[in-house]
Amino acid sequence: MCGIVGYVGNKQVVPLILEGLKKLEYRGYDSAGIAVVDGNGQLFIRRAEGKLRNLEEAIRLNPIEGNYGIGHTRWATHGRPTEENAHPHRDQTGKVVVVHNGIIENYMSLKEKLKTLGSEFKTETDTEVIAHLVGYYKYSDSLSLEEAVRKAVKELRGIFALAIICADEPDTIVAVREGAPVVIGLGDGEFFVASDIPPILQHTRDVFYLGDKEMAVLTKDSVKVTDFDGNLVEPKRHRITWDPIAAEKGGFKHFMLKEIYEQPRAIRDTVRGRISLDTGKIYLDSMNISEEELINIKAIKAAACGTSWHAALAGKYMIESLARVPVEVDYASEFRYRNPVLDENTLMLVISQSGETADTIAAMREAKNAGCKVLSICNVQGSMIDRESDGTILTHAGPEIGVASTKAFTSQMIALYLFALYLAQLRGKISSDESKNHAQKIAELPLKIEHILNDADSIEELSKEFFRSQDFLYLGRGINFPVALEGALKLKEISYIHAEGYPAGEMKHGPNALIDEKLPVVVINTREKGNASSELRYEKTHSNIVEVKARDGIVISVLTEGDDMSSRVSDYVIQVPETADLLSPILSIVPLQLLAYHIAVRRGCDVDQPRNLAKSVTVE
Repeated sequence: MCGIVGYVGNKQVVPLILEGLKKLEYRGYDSAGIAVVDGNGQLFIRRAEGKLRNLEEAIRLNPIEGNYGIGHTRWATHGRPTEENAHPHRDQTGKVVVVHNGIIENYMSLKEKLKTLGSEFKTETDTEVIAHLVGYYKYSDSLSLEEAVRKAVKELRGIFALAIICADEPDTIVAVREGAPVVIGLGDGEFFVASDIPPILQHTRDVFYLGDKEMAVLTKDSVKVTDFDGNLVEPKRHRITWDPIAAEKGGFKHFMLKEIYEQPRAIRDTVRGRISLDTGKIYLDSMNISEEELINIKAIKAAACGTSWHAALAGKYMIESLARVPVEVDYASEFRYRNPVLDENTLMLVISQSGETADTIAAMREAKNAGCKVLSICNVQGSMIDRESDGTILTHAGPEIGVASTKAFTSQMIALYLFALYLAQLRGKISSDESKNHAQKIAELPLKIEHILNDADSIEELSKEFFRSQDFLYLGRGINFPVALEGALKLKEISYIHAEGYPAGEMKHGPNALIDEKLPVVVINTREKGNASSELRYEKTHSNIVEVKARDGIVISVLTEGDDMSSRVSDYVIQVPETADLLSPILSIVPLQLLAYHIAVRRGCDVDQPRNLAKSVTVE
């Protein structure tokens, strides 16, 4: 969602905040703004509708300077994406300024209350209410900024991350968290606040995350953290190991393309140290769930959103096949609204790239309240989901900036595969020889992905045939069904082509009516030779390809190298190397990511920042 950056120190703040906002623009790009205070206590605000470059131009035409300040890039919730509604927002005095990520649910009642106290509002946003509320308490009750913020936040209902400054309190930023992420960067005589790690990395690797109902007061000399009642909190510091250069494009045209090509490295890093090639044994760190508890679980409930939900669905096939534990996969946004059946014999599995997805956090807490142990798979150490889970499998994918997730998806799937093997070994469901075979297949994956990427030119050529298409259908059966869903999602996210993923066996129950000579149908039909269930699935899906061709559909098949049956009846063929059946989605999704990317580029779409979307959804 929205991105926040703040800085207090001795550097010129404007270029620092603008650079930080560039690294957060994936979180929102409807409008942007900055507020800074100079050495004379003068407060300056610049705002602009649209992309960050518009704000940069506004500052170029009307320069400002200062040594502390806050900035914001917006994904609109309350109020249209206009300059008027862009953050930062001021209070009635014009001295208190707020930037906000989240939603204030009771803002209308607060707004009416403040109007009776003399406030006049200039925007449609819920954020302006926060500025007025803080300003009212500061100046009517003669409070410090910290005390005024503490009093104000107790009246706010909803999800919010805030950074607040006041022209009357030099070199001070107050940061607040309730549900939405806030990272504090610890420098030498300088401190940072941000919604995510990338804006901080080039300045310091030492950070901590605020917890819910916590606030930090940043000055040039120190950072103090308290809860909303004023009790001191000792934050847990983290040393970020990401290379700052990893968050840059590194010569690629778009972040998305760079992140597609980073998948071999991300797989290696996620697997490193967690598997023995000699014995096949899986080692998972940060697992505060005992082996006995895992052996005795009767069911697994998985919850996630978007691409992570597709990974969870693939994980269902992996866990049920290898560990023989039933898995139920929910959209996190639906989970707590259906009164799920949960108890202490159920393991809750949550998946989130950011570790801050609001719906997934809500599902996790619902399960914890019911007595479930929670295992999470996420990419950000110290995130809310990581901290509140009983066990975490970190994916080590590095920063993912493109809104359309790529390396996070494949890293999540390999993490799920490791967990499925770990659980199977604990429960005695696979032999030592089988474990060693699985380990070898995992070790081969990065090279096989590199093999696919080396043939990326053929995918780009294929995009020339279909970038004008209006609709796509993606089909898969079994473990390939989640790939069909994810392939369709990638295409619709970044190219704005209507695309639908569907179980191949369900075609005759409705979607066959859509097929004509204009409809491209992508069929994922990989196989593992010698695997009876894989061969059966392959044959059944082959029949679906024949059905599509009988209705004049255009078939693009993703097939295992050497396929001489489905390739003959397909119009276009994308080949991937053979691997274990349950690992095949990690390979077959890569060319579909590339296909979506190249189609979107040919259509002139903004690949990294697709319309109406943001990277980390931290509100419901």
